[in-house]
Amino acid sequence: MSSTSGEIHVIMGPMFAGKTTALLRRVRSESNMGRNVVVIKSSKDARYAVNSVVTHDGTKFPCWALPKLSSFKDKFGVDQYAKVDVIAIDEAQFFDDLYEFCCNAADLDGKIVVVAGLDGDYLRRNFGSLLDIVPLADTVMKLTARCEVCGKKALFTLRKIDNAQTELVGGADIYMPVCRRHYVNVAHPAVQVSKKVVETQKQLQHDMVAAEPHAVSVTVLV
Repeated sequence: MSSTSGEIHVIMGPMFAGKTTALLRRVRSESNMGRNVVVIKSSKDARYAVNSVVTHDGTKFPCWALPKLSSFKDKFGVDQYAKVDVIAIDEAQFFDDLYEFCCNAADLDGKIVVVAGLDGDYLRRNFGSLLDIVPLADTVMKLTARCEVCGKKALFTLRKIDNAQTELVGGADIYMPVCRRHYVNVAHPAVQVSKKVVETQKQLQHDMVAAEPHAVSVTVLV
């Protein structure tokens, strides 16, 4: 057990709330104070880069992309791990072993752990184990975005496509931040537009399939 007391800090909120930006701001602050900082993200998130944490506006920072946090110490090296002061984790909702890792890193190894991720999925349900580490945290920061419909404070992430998969990695092509009113009010034009796009795509696929037998019959007649 380390003689140094560790810490856990949580940054959470919907998509497009600036969670990664806040995480990298903390990383640079810790680095400027002379601390040795390592950044980790889930290997499931390869939207902008494989081995970098990237904000939606394009800011990059090198990182370790891992499927599980438990593999970090071995991959990084035990001796190198001992020299680390701060561990920053982005897209934390994708790590099933987040709770155990944070406990060990802060409680036993004396690390400062800064975690950023989604607190809820597109159905406003608990996403992964991020909320499980809230009782462990020294601080919790709940960020908000701007509702794409009305411009007010956005607390939730709305999925714009017809897909029920819980873990569906994507950006503005799939998701948008919305306020409570426009999450609940599914009759709003912005939501209807999203549904209309899905319906149109389905209709096009249906038309293409329906046209195939006709094309074959024409060929036979010729």
